[in-house]
Amino acid sequence: MNAIEVEQLRKTYVSHKKAPGVWGGIRSLFSREKNEVEAVKDISFSIGQGEMVGFLGPNGAGKTTTLKMLSGILFPTSGTARVLGYTPSDRKPSMLRKISLVMGNKMQLWWDLPAMDSFLVLKELYEVEDSAFKKRSEFLIETLSLADKVNTQVRKLSLGERMKCELVAALLHSPQIVFLDEPTIGLDVVSQKRIRDFLKELHREDNCTILLTSHYMQDVEELCERVIVIDRGALIYEGTLDSLTRQFSPMRRLQFTFGECPAAEALAKYGKVVESDECSAVVEVERDKVPAVAAAILTRFAVEDVSIGDVDIEEVVRDLFTQRGA
Repeated sequence: MNAIEVEQLRKTYVSHKKAPGVWGGIRSLFSREKNEVEAVKDISFSIGQGEMVGFLGPNGAGKTTTLKMLSGILFPTSGTARVLGYTPSDRKPSMLRKISLVMGNKMQLWWDLPAMDSFLVLKELYEVEDSAFKKRSEFLIETLSLADKVNTQVRKLSLGERMKCELVAALLHSPQIVFLDEPTIGLDVVSQKRIRDFLKELHREDNCTILLTSHYMQDVEELCERVIVIDRGALIYEGTLDSLTRQFSPMRRLQFTFGECPAAEALAKYGKVVESDECSAVVEVERDKVPAVAAAILTRFAVEDVSIGDVDIEEVVRDLFTQRGA
């Protein structure tokens, strides 16, 4: 059985427009113009137990709204969602004990208390047994190197330390499904790396299902084999990162190291020169022309080394959203 099943899920927000000024306020008492915004438009997908899947999209694409519907915070306008066999909007305690939602821009820890006090409160809320809590908290605190921080007021912790404590709080009850909404937002590259390493370790230990949203493609590349991409509330891609690159980027990049440095102009006839320095260059060409272009450059110039690779996935995703926005 799939851990998550979504079928034609839709969420529409309704607001009312009001003309400016006093008269606008008076008129709105008798007649109001409705404004409907489709945050999520009939998306369908499934996620197997134990999968770690990236959930991508630009700001306002509907990622957070989808996670909130899957965790039971929001009611869908239409469609169905099943999480571990439950309907999330029912918010049954038996389901809530099996899932967790971590939002990088929201806090569940008490600001003026040490993080450990919050952990103890959550232990009681989730009805975690003493022995299980001790074992679980020690594992999480040790893995995240928080032993000297959990007894410090949350307000006195750095952003990275607070985010680690948020992860501990969300994972104390050993959830089977973890929804992560921008868990590395605002963190420096070192803290991001530590969070990613922790999530890998957690996944190995628990075999939990993880649905991750992030604007940092490094997070997704390191953690997820499969991605789901939405834009303006609609699903536009579901599959592997490699397939995403092949589908939305018709170009590949050839990197050459030369014994004798050719002029960039001499290489430009073979493709787009995206990088060029003293004795190396990167030439971007269409996929089907790679063998011919590589052979031509190897024949004409003194090439010491050559490698062929795809366009960086971050560029592919950025160009995809830019083109759709245009």
